[in-house]
Amino acid sequence: MTVRLRYADGTIRIDADESLPPLPGVTEDARSGDVRAPAFRYAEIRRALEVAGRSVDDDVVSTGPLSLSTAYDLRPYQHTALDAWADADHRGVVELPTGAGKTVVAIAAMVDRGRPTLVVVPTIDLLDQWRSELEREFEMPIGQFGGGEQRREPITVSTYDSAYLKADDVGDSFGFVVFDEVHHLGGEGYRDIARLLPAPDRLGLTATFERPDGAHHAVEDLVGPVVYSVDVDDLAGEHLAPYDVRRLEVELTDAERERYEREQGVFVEYLRDSGLTLTSGSDYQKLVKRSGRDPRAREALLAKQRAREIMMNADRKRDVLERLLDRHRDDRVIVFTAHTDLVYDLSERFLLPAITSETGAAERREILDRFREGTYSRVIAANVLDEGVDVPDANVAIVLSGSGSEREFTQRLGRVLRPKDDGGRATIYELVTADTAEERVADRRR
Repeated sequence: MTVRLRYADGTIRIDADESLPPLPGVTEDARSGDVRAPAFRYAEIRRALEVAGRSVDDDVVSTGPLSLSTAYDLRPYQHTALDAWADADHRGVVELPTGAGKTVVAIAAMVDRGRPTLVVVPTIDLLDQWRSELEREFEMPIGQFGGGEQRREPITVSTYDSAYLKADDVGDSFGFVVFDEVHHLGGEGYRDIARLLPAPDRLGLTATFERPDGAHHAVEDLVGPVVYSVDVDDLAGEHLAPYDVRRLEVELTDAERERYEREQGVFVEYLRDSGLTLTSGSDYQKLVKRSGRDPRAREALLAKQRAREIMMNADRKRDVLERLLDRHRDDRVIVFTAHTDLVYDLSERFLLPAITSETGAAERREILDRFREGTYSRVIAANVLDEGVDVPDANVAIVLSGSGSEREFTQRLGRVLRPKDDGGRATIYELVTADTAEERVADRRR
């Protein structure tokens, strides 16, 4: 007998006149008798029915084929990535360094599959970037969800936020979904995007897949595991610029050292007295929760924050930055820091165009355009250029401060790794305050 599959309200509804074989994720509503499953299980359900020899009347994804072509000539590792994804039944994550052409792999996959496609991205900057790239490559209207537009086309680009709101309304319109910066999908709310979409073909793109909170395992269930991964060092020198990472240590002034030891001492003393150890992010969250009811825990956290600001914003980092900017006066330089106040201070001192979370989209675009065309040879930013922004080529990065995140470091390194016309090397400097917790932070992210 025929089994009918249909899509409704973010679920797969299954109608059959006789008993069904075991199907993944299927539940039955005892009151209504409806048999349903989460939409992302669609491909598995369809496969299980075929294996069981059941005839299927499929109304889930009501889309026709698309005839697409691309002028891109894939590099060998991009071909390998695409083949690995195809071998995994067109589901899974491709992990490539920033600047290695993840977008090219996705476009080649869209041409190969020839299906209406939804591309999901984390920021408006990437929304604009993807839409422009797809319009140029496919010479067809590209739909957009987000940035003030809600227009659906056979190929549509959406922000994660807009896709979260519209997934159950447009789920049957797309047979292929691409998640750019797919690690964002690990966020509890964003997971519903993948759950509510039945698209059988799923491709995740990222430079760093694993999340400190372990949520990448949820992404594996929703999109697929990592099917291809290549390290920066495997591509440097041929497909990416060769590079050097130079760690420069600076000393605290006597006054800074006294303040740092005092604040760090408050924090360490509380940990010792309370018996807490901080070996993971979850341990730190326990301390944060405790601070809501324990005044000493709150003071310890505040003291830790003050100590962190002292070491990250050490005065002598400014002196080293001045020497580096002088040394690289003929290079294209991006300066990264963790604190907005420091960005504005250094911007004024060294006449550096500044980009922070407070910078409007138009102003940020103007600064980056001028950097791209050479009017500006250097910019300084607080975190906002780490991910989700189309940053022009540079060959020198100076990291004044940052987190222990491998993802952050990889993204910052990727900003200087695109191949240089002159074949030159890229350089990333890490400024680390000696004899402080920043040394451990730098070791962890490396």
